[in-house]
Amino acid sequence: MTVCAIEAIEPMIEPTAKDGSRPGAELAITADGGYAARLARSGDSWFPERWTLDGPEPYAVPLPGNQPEEPGTQVLPMGDGRVLIHRPLDGRHAFALLYPTGPGTGELPLGAVECPDPGTPLRLLPPAPGGDRAYALALGERSTTVWLVAGGAFGPEYVTEVPGRCSGGVWLDRTGRLLALDREIGGRTKAVVVDLERDGEVSPLLQISAESDDRLLLADADSGLLLIGSDAPSPGGRQRLGWGVLGSTLPVRFPECLRIEGCTLTPFAIQPGQMLTPESCGVALRVDGSAGSWVGVWRPSERQVRHLPAPEGWLPGAGLWSRDGELQLPYVTGEMPCGVARVRAETSVGPEVCGTPGSGVGVESGVDPAVRAPVAPVAPVAPVAVARPVPLQQAPLGRLVTKVGKPGNEVTKLVTN
Repeated sequence: MTVCAIEAIEPMIEPTAKDGSRPGAELAITADGGYAARLARSGDSWFPERWTLDGPEPYAVPLPGNQPEEPGTQVLPMGDGRVLIHRPLDGRHAFALLYPTGPGTGELPLGAVECPDPGTPLRLLPPAPGGDRAYALALGERSTTVWLVAGGAFGPEYVTEVPGRCSGGVWLDRTGRLLALDREIGGRTKAVVVDLERDGEVSPLLQISAESDDRLLLADADSGLLLIGSDAPSPGGRQRLGWGVLGSTLPVRFPECLRIEGCTLTPFAIQPGQMLTPESCGVALRVDGSAGSWVGVWRPSERQVRHLPAPEGWLPGAGLWSRDGELQLPYVTGEMPCGVARVRAETSVGPEVCGTPGSGVGVESGVDPAVRAPVAPVAPVAPVAVARPVPLQQAPLGRLVTKVGKPGNEVTKLVTN
């Protein structure tokens, strides 16, 4: 009899919360990087705070209301500098836009969303491209409702209902039309695309294997680079971090350098502007380990992670890239209530070994293992020319899979090297 020992390793990707959200940053940043918002604390009180990031120096403007906010209140920056606030009130979800008015805070009520079940979780999605609209997800028992909560004509507007319980939320294009969600049905989670301009039409995005949980963690609309979390490459069902390219027929890859024992890696920013070279995009990673949280920088073209110490007071998981490769990390300290550390990450790093923050580079790995999951293009719906991956069973597979079994009862088998 053969006995197999399975090494217990901490999961690479943290589970989602009850409201479908993933562990994220304390600071939400607009898609263009111009503004940010967070819930700040003064003593025992909480209040919204807006950051301006596109000027010569970042600065924060407090937006306190008539009374302190609850600790779980959600805020979201809009492209015009106003801040959207979501307040749960007696089973209703109220929304308003906040803006500075001299010494005070102006507030424009937008209305409320009332769910059939008063206990229905509702959360804001990440800031949409364009900055003039904001969306939220309401999680029911068997379906998830998408709401337009800011930017509509008459307050919050129903957009669509997606079968299954959805989590995550990643924008795939620059127009705010294609929204990727991680949908759970029948005990399996697969990323799907919701077309907000076609009555919420839902189509598959990721399906690495029929038995795997496949989530989209981050995407860049310029290069099409996708950061993916899946348990497909791990026989023990452990979540791994991988990457693919939107519209490509190449497989999703799970590099060994993105597997650090005892640490959780969470991608939070991709370098924009790399239109034809997704492999050269810088990816910023939040690394959580026994020594705390620090920053990792990685590029698909490299087989190593560069580890950088986080600035003092870093809001973990918050940050953005400039087009020329400068990583900007917001932080707060007693002396600096609104600061941004700027890091110039080199396009290549040496093969030195490191496993702790501040040592400069990551461990050089061997050949990247790949689960053969093609990410193939589908003809886009006019007028938006956006390529879209399709699930394994529908992609042009080439030699990536084989069919086994008798005619009429074939089974698709993944081929690995």
